[in-house]
Amino acid sequence: MNRRPLPIGVEFYKDMKKKPYYYVDKTLMVRDILEKGGKVNLFTRPRRFGKTLTLQMLRTFFEQEIDRDGRVVDNRNYF
Repeated sequence: MNRRPLPIGVEFYKDMKKKPYYYVDKTLMVRDILEKGGKVNLFTRPRRFGKTLTLQMLRTFFEQEIDRDGRVVDNRNYF
């Protein structure tokens, strides 16, 4: 049985998806946010519950990323 490492200390969504860590997929939150809308979304969870990682996932989805050469980075493969 292959065991995946726990992502202790990993806070970047892309790093999480590139390596075989255990990960609770929260990408359906994007659909919920788009459907429900709202001016402000509050994410309240206990400490060490993945808030930063979830916000990094949302950032990867919503923000346009530009590389050093000025080209737009395609983040679709992460979703």
